Amino acid sequence: MQEYKVFSTFKAGSVDVANRIVMAPMTRCRATGNVPNELMAKYYKQRSGAGLIITEGTSPSPNGLGYARIPGIFSKQQVEGWKKVTSAVHSVHGKIVVQLMHTGRISHILNMPEGSQILAPSAVKPAGQMWTDSKQLQDFPVPKEMTSDDLKQTKEEFVTAAKNAMEAGFDGIELHSANGYLLEQFISPISNIRNDNYGGSIENRCRFVLEVAAAVAEAIGKGKTAIRLSPYGVASDMPHYPEIDATYAYLSEQLNKIGIAYIHLVDHSAMGAPVVPIEIKKQIRNNFKNTLILSGGYDKERAETDIQSGLADLVAIGRPFINNPDLVERFKNNFTLSQDLKMDLFYTADEKGYTDYPEFKS
Repeated sequence: MQEYKVFSTFKAGSVDVANRIVMAPMTRCRATGNVPNELMAKYYKQRSGAGLIITEGTSPSPNGLGYARIPGIFSKQQVEGWKKVTSAVHSVHGKIVVQLMHTGRISHILNMPEGSQILAPSAVKPAGQMWTDSKQLQDFPVPKEMTSDDLKQTKEEFVTAAKNAMEAGFDGIELHSANGYLLEQFISPISNIRNDNYGGSIENRCRFVLEVAAAVAEAIGKGKTAIRLSPYGVASDMPHYPEIDATYAYLSEQLNKIGIAYIHLVDHSAMGAPVVPIEIKKQIRNNFKNTLILSGGYDKERAETDIQSGLADLVAIGRPFINNPDLVERFKNNFTLSQDLKMDLFYTADEKGYTDYPEFKS
């Protein structure tokens, strides 16, 4: 019988995981009032067979709440809500980190609390529209270019959110610097047209991301700090630019110097984005000496291949975890995977298409 390395234990930073399969972060929009709740605790507990769960994007600030019904982790009420989630996952020996996601310009004021503002590196309006519960689809507005005070405050918000995550019982945090959100908006010369120390050269465009990563690592520990990157991703109006390869080579070198727990590298080609060249994955693997998580269209066999070859330490899987809450058990036992994925219920507000997917019955 084949021994699968994908089911072996591993230590990612300071987090011991029972297997190499990670549940990827997926926005599900069930946090009514932006507060985590019992329904979310049930959802994550059902999927605790993953070696590591990465939560849906969670805002460190009222200014980062771009989408309807996404959770935050900046208020006492939100921290108490997240305690329900982490307790539920830990009660069945699961491990869970929170993904800190500031949406930046990918936002609409109708989704945000009073007094908040839509911030971005530059006042560059993204193409496309945003869902709002009150007025349905709306065009993205022009964001406010961040001042030096905004930069300082936002960095402090990430640090405070990371500390809140520790209070809430998380095993670590993942900075969302992918998918076109605030941190990636700094990295791209298309969304970042600043002419100060945070714009222009590759080093300048990476500066804010690296400052946030270093500050969070200092606050909660390097072994509990991680980041998600998506070179070649086109989500949220992030077009290709010529310096992508050099940018992510530099970024991975600098993240290695900080010494964070892992880089989570996303390849969205399974969903229609350009393929992340294997050379980029190998270069990041070579530059970054700690844990590398790869994600994008993986099944068990492909995960095993990339872990056996050393290209990845862990592999993150997204959508199959939605309709297969016991995905790891199904992989282990060669049980059939459910194909019944209710995509029209991905972002609705109740348990339908969320916690009502059954485990395998033989």
